Amino acid sequence: MLAFGSWATVWWKPVLFLLVAGHLTNICVTVFLHRAQTHRSVQLHALASIPMRLWLWLTTATVTKEWVACHRKHHAFADREGDPHSPLVSGLRNIVLKGAFYYRNAVRQEGVLEKYGKGTPNDWLERHLLTRRSSLGIVLMAGFDLWFFGWVVGPVVWAAQMVWIPFWAAGIINGIGHALGYRNHDVKDESRNITPIGIMIAGEELHNNHHADPHSAKFSHRWFEFDIGWMYIRLLALAGLARVAYAREGLAE
Repeated sequence: MLAFGSWATVWWKPVLFLLVAGHLTNICVTVFLHRAQTHRSVQLHALASIPMRLWLWLTTATVTKEWVACHRKHHAFADREGDPHSPLVSGLRNIVLKGAFYYRNAVRQEGVLEKYGKGTPNDWLERHLLTRRSSLGIVLMAGFDLWFFGWVVGPVVWAAQMVWIPFWAAGIINGIGHALGYRNHDVKDESRNITPIGIMIAGEELHNNHHADPHSAKFSHRWFEFDIGWMYIRLLALAGLARVAYAREGLAE
């Protein structure tokens, strides 16, 4: 077994861990929570979905039904009154800095989970662990980080993991993704493609494309756009661990 604090002996180890762990979290969010659960564009085998659910439990304490309900409500009221996290309604600065608070307020509203959270997992794992003890996962992750990175670096690594999704998802995608960037589609909301290379946020950077066709498992619509989330889905499909229900063809150039 590795010794206490052994992963903090050189500076690049905690940095590499954060980048790899953060990217894995982003992949689980986009593939499981977003494309599979919210929009039903891909169906995942249990051998793929259960590890994703457990990883999200460890790194985000996210409850699937809450995340799905919030995002579906976002699409229903995109950039209008009722949108849980629109920079046009609430201000870009507020969404970037306090996006997670807007998320919490949305899922606590009466009737939101019942109306927008239908069809999410309700198995033993969800009922007895992932929802009932949603905070236990991040406590376990704190223990892991402390053991492998020590008393000083460990809490910093854990804190970075805890703000990872609030920053990238609630802040960047829901904030910047509705304020800055380019548009392939003239949709009713103000969604933007932040960059044509969707890697850091696992393809979610192609936000305007997604809003133009929310049910597509593929977010890239033009030849120069790359959606790494779609690449992972294709790899899972080749391994027999995913089935694509719908994926949009690219735009004619």
